[in-house]
Amino acid sequence: MTATDLPASLISTLPGQYYTDPAIFSLEQTRVFETMWFCAVRSADLPTPGSFQKVQVGRESVLVVRSRDGQLRAFLNICRHRGAQICTEDSGEVKRAFQCPYHAWTYDLEGKLIAAPNLTKMPDVDRVQYGLVPVHLREWLGYAWLCLAAEPPSFEDDVMGAIAERLGDLEAIERYELDSLSVGRRITYDVQANWKLIIENFMECYHCATIHPELTEVLPEFADGYAAQYYVGHGAEFGEDVQGFTVDGSEGFDKLPGVADDQDRRYYAITVRPTVFVNLVPDHVIVHRMFPISADRTIVECDWLYTREVVDSGKDVSRSVELFHRVNEQDFAACERTQPAMSSRAYANGGVLVPSEHHIGEFHDWLTQRLAD
Repeated sequence: MTATDLPASLISTLPGQYYTDPAIFSLEQTRVFETMWFCAVRSADLPTPGSFQKVQVGRESVLVVRSRDGQLRAFLNICRHRGAQICTEDSGEVKRAFQCPYHAWTYDLEGKLIAAPNLTKMPDVDRVQYGLVPVHLREWLGYAWLCLAAEPPSFEDDVMGAIAERLGDLEAIERYELDSLSVGRRITYDVQANWKLIIENFMECYHCATIHPELTEVLPEFADGYAAQYYVGHGAEFGEDVQGFTVDGSEGFDKLPGVADDQDRRYYAITVRPTVFVNLVPDHVIVHRMFPISADRTIVECDWLYTREVVDSGKDVSRSVELFHRVNEQDFAACERTQPAMSSRAYANGGVLVPSEHHIGEFHDWLTQRLAD
C-alpha cells in the first residue's frame, strides 16, 4: 500500500531502513548531530578550573573543560601532533594542562600548545595555531550546548526558538530557573533502539493508556491519547485528587519560586531537536540528553533537577524520581520491542500515524529534508 492509498486518517511513517541502515545513521551524524546545537554537559558538573568531561557528538570525541578564567570551553579530543586522544577517561580533573600520553604534547586549559619535547628547537611552530581545535559552546538552562559546525546555526532560533514555539514564549521556561537548580538524581539508560524511535515515542501519548498506568493516574488526560506537546502552550493538568508529580500522586515539594500560578499542577513536555527532552512540573524539572551511538543503540542521560535547598538538605526525592524512571523504562522497553521490526519486510515501507500522531510526520519531514540538503 502506498501513501496515496491510505485512508485520510492515516499518514505514513519513515521506511524501516531509516532505523537500521548504518549509511543513514552516518548521514545523520554528519548532517544532524555535527551541524546542530547538541546539549552535552550539565555546567555544574564542571565546578572548578581543570574539571573536564569527554562527550561524543556525532563521530567526534569532545572535551568540555572549565578553564582558568572560570569559563567553559570545548575542544576536539585530538592531539595536533599525531592524532592520539588526549583523554580516554569520561571525566576528571587536571591541575593546569592536558598532556597527550603518546608524545607528551601539552595544552593549557584554553587549548594553547604550551609544551612538547624539543618544542624550543621549533620556533616557527605557532602555539595557538597548533593548539587544540575549539568547538562552539553556549551555556543555557544550566547546560553546555556544543556545535561542531564551522558556522553554527542561530542558537536563538534553533534552541530557544524550539522552546518558545512549544510554550508560547521563553518567559514560560525562564520561570523554572533551570540554571539555579541542582541534580537530585541522574540515571543513565543504555537503550537498544534507534534515537528516532525514542523521539517519536516521547512526542505522542497514543501509547500512554497502554503502558503508563502510573503516569495516567497523575495526568488523566493522557489516557485519551493526546500528548501535552500536541498543543502550543498546553500543560497536562494533574488529576483532581493528585497532590504532586510522584509515583503515587502524593505530595512533592514546594513549588519552584518562579513558577506562575497558571503553571501550577501542570506538566509540560518539550522536544528540542535533535536529542533533548525537557519536562516541567511545579516542583522539579526532568531533562533527557540523548547520545546516539549506532543505528540501534542510544545512551540516554536523565537528570532530575530540584532546588538547591531540596538537594543540599538530603530530602527524599525517590517518589518523584520513581514516577518518571518508570515512564522511561516503559518507553525504552517499547522502543526496544519495536527496533527488531524495523528490519522486517513488513516494515520496508514503514507504518502509519493516527491523527493524534500526525505532528510526528512533521519531524519526519524535517529529518528527511536535512538528510537531503
